[in-house]
Parts: sequence; structure tokens; C-alpha cells
Amino acid sequence: MTLYDFPEGQPIMNRYSSMLTRNKKQGASQAMLYATGLQPEDMPKAQVGVGSIWYDGNPCNMHLLDLGTAIRKSCQDAGLVGYRFNAVGVSDGISMGTTGMRYSLQSRDLIADSFETTMGAQWYDGLVAIPGCDKNMPGVVMAMARLNRPSIMVYGGTIRAGKQPSTDDSLDIVSAFQSYGAYVYDKVSEEERSEIVRHSCPGQGACGGMYTANTMATAIEALGMSLPYSSSMPADSDEKQAECDAAGAAIKNLLELDLKPRDIMTKAAFENAIRMVMVTGGSTNAVLHLIAMSRACQDPAVRISLDDFQRISDVTPFLADLKPSGKYVMEDVQAIGGTPGVIKFMIDNNMFDGSQMTVTGKTWAENVADHPGLAKGQEIIKPLSDPVKATGHLQIMYGNVAPEGGVAKITGKEGETFTGVAKVYDSEQLMLEGVLKREIKCGQVVIIRYEGPKGGPGLPEMLTPTSAIMGAGLGDCVALLTDGRFSGGSHGFCIGHITPEAQIGGPIALIEDGDPIQIDARSDKRTIDVLLTEAQWAERRAKWKAPPLRAAYGALYKYMSVVKTASEGCVTDEQVPNTAPIWELSPKEPLPESVAELETSR
Repeated sequence: MTLYDFPEGQPIMNRYSSMLTRNKKQGASQAMLYATGLQPEDMPKAQVGVGSIWYDGNPCNMHLLDLGTAIRKSCQDAGLVGYRFNAVGVSDGISMGTTGMRYSLQSRDLIADSFETTMGAQWYDGLVAIPGCDKNMPGVVMAMARLNRPSIMVYGGTIRAGKQPSTDDSLDIVSAFQSYGAYVYDKVSEEERSEIVRHSCPGQGACGGMYTANTMATAIEALGMSLPYSSSMPADSDEKQAECDAAGAAIKNLLELDLKPRDIMTKAAFENAIRMVMVTGGSTNAVLHLIAMSRACQDPAVRISLDDFQRISDVTPFLADLKPSGKYVMEDVQAIGGTPGVIKFMIDNNMFDGSQMTVTGKTWAENVADHPGLAKGQEIIKPLSDPVKATGHLQIMYGNVAPEGGVAKITGKEGETFTGVAKVYDSEQLMLEGVLKREIKCGQVVIIRYEGPKGGPGLPEMLTPTSAIMGAGLGDCVALLTDGRFSGGSHGFCIGHITPEAQIGGPIALIEDGDPIQIDARSDKRTIDVLLTEAQWAERRAKWKAPPLRAAYGALYKYMSVVKTASEGCVTDEQVPNTAPIWELSPKEPLPESVAELETSR
């Protein structure tokens, strides 16, 4: 028994929400929808979830509710029903250097779970997601892949550059991080440090260089999941407002075409995203997140791996003079043609598959067919004849320290090889204490361990340590290894994601102060080796004991119980539930509490 018929010969755009709005048996559902302001004529309309990661306490996210309101209106103007909803977020910049950073990567999967839950339970037909900070972007796209309903990502946008009043120097968030190391090592005064901190972030928007937020926004635009220019528009620009005003018509078009995320997110599209990361010098976090996003598509043929990154890195030049290792920020990219201009350049030079579909309903080649190309005389994207580095800056490392992989960010400015002696810290906080005591010297390989997915927990980022090293003037003579991660703002000789992690007895757990370490990041080598004999390895394995876990309950404990390795994208939804009958439980396993109580009562 139904309330209305589907229109003959027309696309069915409300294929999900009709479960609630069309069937008379769902009268209670309809009553609650009427309470939200719907009228009878609204019931046959497609419903679109407008999901943002809004909260006041972060410049990347503080404006997203306003963008969501504009997008809801654009949905209504397009003849759809738009419903706003929200998910939690974590400010990487604010939590960096503290134990709060343990919640950052976990928030990615929490966002994916939250979006999947709201969309699934509410039966929304399509999704417009509005992320801001680093983990927001992969989180919402993972949810899109799981749900496979027409979806668009509208990036909250990049922040404007700051300016130091006394020098007129351009500033950004990394300037604030590096000011601490510079102060500790007497490179700047307290007055200069305070001035830098005060003026690094002038307003709303995500961190301005090619850090993780802009890396992921640019990669996702290249992937085809956001509208052209979304990743390069500043957060406070008229262009960003216009994008929000156009989002309703864009999601309506996808609903009419029934064009879904898994139609767009092919293996070739992910390879386009990887190439974009290489050309622009993006964050090491792109490895972690793109792997996770591809796995969310539930198709082995679409999955990407560490090997795909290395294969593409070997043949793709690093061309962008963008911070953290370069000069410019993301708003400068918008001024020379935006991300579509970069994509057109890549298509014209056979570095990008223009045949891949996008959320416009057109291919990338069609999207940029009339684009004039990068502005003449621009200096941000270097010519192929004069690259920053002839091959990609991301190198997948192995060797006896990282037998299951690690990720290095080697721009070429810090060299490709390093030999030094280990200086070991069992947490990020201990390393920062070492900075304060000036323990770190040239020629050391600084190791920060027990910061992996389970040991951290949460694979926390190490921007504070790398910034302290750079600010101290040690960036060209110190290397840093960790089983944690680096921020997109990190630069210098840094290798993270080292797998297996220390918490489960990976080789990094067995390294001691003074051990000689050789790092060779050349593309035909890619090794991290500590020079120990087999007898020394065996002796250290025999005496090693895992330290206590840093969480015993709550969200982090649940996270470390299900998270995969960094080389597998740290996904959390692939552990197979134990559904064995209770009588087949191992005698060593305690019975579930309810069953144990029943047995006792007998």
C-alpha cells in the first residue's frame, strides 16, 4: 500500500527515502518528517544528507555549518529535500604535540562510521559532505564508498596566508611550530616567537600549504569526487560560496544519472590521485588515506597498495614549489588556474588519465576542455625540464628496520642518503624533552617509537618534533624515524609509518642508542638498515617485553583492538567477527559474562 507512484519514464531519484515516504506502513516515519517541516508535496522528493564536520574550536571547521546551510538551501532550490547533520572532528594543529593527537586518526574512521550510520538509518538518497581538517576528507569519502549513493565532497577551503608585522614575511601554521625550536636553540627571541604565533593563522580555513588537508582535498578532486576548483578555493572566497550554491544542482544531476561513488572511484582514478600527490609534493598521509579509501570500495581490483605508490613515484616528477618545502601556499594555486589548471597540465603531458569520470557527470578531459591552462609566467608549477625532483618525493622504504614498509618524504633538498647513529626515544613527549635539553645533535638518527596504530595508540603525527628539529637548524644533518606518522607540514629527512610497529615487537623496538643506521632513499634502493649481527638481533628479541598499552578502555582501546597496520591504511572494519557457537570457544577463552553467570546459577 503506497502513497504515490514513481513517475514513468523518469529517473527514480528517491530510491532510498521512498522506503519511508511512500509506504503507508511507515506512517510514524512520515509523521516525524512532517514535524521537521515537510509538506505532503515534499514526500516524493529525493532527500539529501548535508553532512559537515562543523565545530567552533578549529579554524579549519568553524565555518562549515554556514557552508552547510548554504548547501541545504541549494538543495531546496533544486527541488530536493536537504537535511543537515554533523560528525565529530579533531583539530590536528591544536592537538599536535600532545596525547590528544592519539584521537586524530581514529577520528577518520569515526567520521566514516558516523556518516554511514546517519545516511543508512535515515535513508537519504544522496550525500553532500563538507569536511575541513585533515582526517575529515578521507573519512567522508570512505563513507561514500561504503554507502555507494550519489555523493559530492565540498571542501571547506584553505586558509589565507598570515604575515609577520615586523618583517612582512609570509606565515602559516608551520611557522608557528618551527618558532619553538628556533627559540629553544636561540635562533629567535621570545618577542619574535610570540609575534609569529600570533599572526600565523589569520582566519577560517585549513592549513595553507600542501599539508595533509590540502593534499587530500586536491587528491580527492583529482579522484573525481568533488567539483572542479573545490580544493584550491580559499575558505572565505566568493568562489567557495558559489560552489555551495551550485551543490544542489550538482547532486540532483548525480541522482538523475544514478552516478555513484564506485562508478567514479576506479583503480585508474586512484592512480590519478596518486599522481596529483606526487606532482604537488603532498603529504605522506596520502599513502595511508588513499589506501583506506580504496579498500572502502569493497573491490579487490580497485585496491591500491604501497607498491602502486612506488610505481607511480618512479615515473612522476615533483613539480610544485609549495610549502612546507617550497615557497607558495594553496591560495596561490587558485590564482594561476586552480587544481583544474594543474590537471589540464598533467593531461597535456600524459601524466593523468582524462577519461575518468567525475561528479560533474563528465570526464576530467571534458571538465578542462575549455580551461586556458596555467597562467603564463607562473612559477608555482615548474616545467618538466626543471622539476623540483625528477621523480616522486614519496618513497616506500624497506630494510631490516621496516620489513613491511615505511614512507619517506624526500624532496631532494635534504639528500637521498643518510648515515648516522641512533638516538632513541620511547615516545614523542620524551623526544620533545630531549629537544629542550639540547640532546639532539648533527649526525643522529632520531627514533620516536611506540607511536604506531596500537602503541600510540592512533599513529599520532610528529609535526612538533620535525618542526623543532627544523627550527633548531638541524634539518640538514639529522634524520627522523618513527612508527607514528608525520604531518603534511613536516619536512626534512623523515621516514614514518614504519611497520611492524614497536608495540608488537617490530625491529624498531630493538634499536638502542648509538646503533649505526644507514638510510638509502634512492628509488632503486629504498632501505633503512641498522647494522647489527644476527646474534645481536636474537639477544635483543629474547629480552624485549612489550610495554603496557596506553589505553585500557574507551574509544582508543576499541580502536587498537581492530585497527590494521599502517601499510594497510589503518582501516578498522576488516576484522572478521567471531560468530563461533559458544560451545566451540577455546577452553582458554573466558565465557561471555552473561553465559558465565548462567553457568554459575546452575
